[in-house]
Amino acid sequence: MPKTAARLLALLSLLQARRDWPGALLAERLEVSPRTVRRDVDRLRELGYPIAALKGPDGGYRLDAGAELPPLRFDDEQAVALAIALQIATTTGAGIGEAAVRALHTVRQVMPARLRRRIDMLQVTAVARPAARPAPTVDSGVLMALSAAVHAREVLRFDYTRASAAEGAGNPEPAPPRRVQPHHLVVWGGRWYLVAWDLDREDWRTFRVDGITPRIPTGPRFTPRELPTGDVATFVAHKFRGSGGPGDWPCRGEVILDLPAAAVSRYTRDGLVEELGPDRCRLVLGSWSWPGLAAALGAFDADLEVVGPAELRDAFARLARRYADAATGGPGRPGRSGRPPAVPE
Repeated sequence: MPKTAARLLALLSLLQARRDWPGALLAERLEVSPRTVRRDVDRLRELGYPIAALKGPDGGYRLDAGAELPPLRFDDEQAVALAIALQIATTTGAGIGEAAVRALHTVRQVMPARLRRRIDMLQVTAVARPAARPAPTVDSGVLMALSAAVHAREVLRFDYTRASAAEGAGNPEPAPPRRVQPHHLVVWGGRWYLVAWDLDREDWRTFRVDGITPRIPTGPRFTPRELPTGDVATFVAHKFRGSGGPGDWPCRGEVILDLPAAAVSRYTRDGLVEELGPDRCRLVLGSWSWPGLAAALGAFDADLEVVGPAELRDAFARLARRYADAATGGPGRPGRSGRPPAVPE
């Protein structure tokens, strides 16, 4: 590809990536002079791209939307990212799997042969994590309606079917419509949720999207509230831990492990790791139950000391008896061979 044409595609890709670009920053990213950027912008305008010049101390450019906008261009990285995103769309639960397949086929047809070959080599099989109860598929129309209300900051009214009824565990109970100030749409564990301020209950709530039936029209506009945790990711993570305090687990214990802190931290998402020496660290970790916490700590396969609480020590004692019974074939019984199993050296 000629050098000028390649530079024009790179410039177009940058203009599509963000709304406003200072001219000096574009020149720096493209490794050319500001004068060359101005000439390239003029060339793109001649090709039909509506690029507006921005006034100000630094000046700049903006790619405006419009009916005359020519087809979008994708660089190699964008093409790969698009192919991956469309191929794993079936695991999102958004009900867009078939549409994503059609979109990938359409995009592939209009790409140059070089990019088409790259996409064809990138065959991804999207496999959702097995679950006791498969995540329900959400109507994409409902997602769009909720997203529009979040974006417009408009009060949302909807009928809500609780999770147990939505999954067929019972008949939905008639209830008055919910009135909320929608804040975010999120995906957690393969399910879609709406995070919102419930106007009638005056508290933050998370609603399963597969149980929501929006009502129209939406209500008045509102000024968004601040989430209690600051960001939505932290709020949702805390919400689904289901503890007695904000963001805490029902069972939390502290141990000292004979392992380096760096090694422990790689396998600890929610725990607090403190280095005590080259091969020794303190770990504070939570779980839904004391036996579950003891089992999780035992998975580090290292000597440990329980700092507390007593419930964690008791859980280790119960697991020790249970594992000893399992090793000998059951309480008071030898192994199947009539002797204790051999221990690997």
